[in-house]
Amino acid sequence: GGPNVSTAAAVREQHGHDESMHACAPPDAVVWPQAVAQVQELAALCYRCRVPMVPFGTGTGLEGGVNAVQGGVCFDLSRMDAITELSLEDFSVVVEPGVTRKALNSHLRGTGLWFPVGTVGARAPRNSRGGGTGGTGD
Repeated sequence: GGPNVSTAAAVREQHGHDESMHACAPPDAVVWPQAVAQVQELAALCYRCRVPMVPFGTGTGLEGGVNAVQGGVCFDLSRMDAITELSLEDFSVVVEPGVTRKALNSHLRGTGLWFPVGTVGARAPRNSRGGGTGGTGD
């Protein structure tokens, strides 16, 4: 509850569209989980109650993926923004879904590595490599 949940119309509208041409379709509520356990608990509750779940990073998508066309709960993952592991040996990094490109590149500064575009969390569900590398559509 409290600062981690909102049903305010303005907040719901902000989370009901991205940069695509699709009309706004706001969720019924927005939650801001801050840990994996919270996401798991909220997802289990939504599943039991048959309530749709919509993940939200920064709203910069171009495909309408954040539009809550059937209502439901928007999981704004922006507060899950930790960078937990970096391996220069195998060029990998472990991040939470709210890590932005800017934050990741700031963390990577001086390593010779960089991440080109968008939030990491928006790419993970699609197994995307990002930056137009391959047939991922981005």
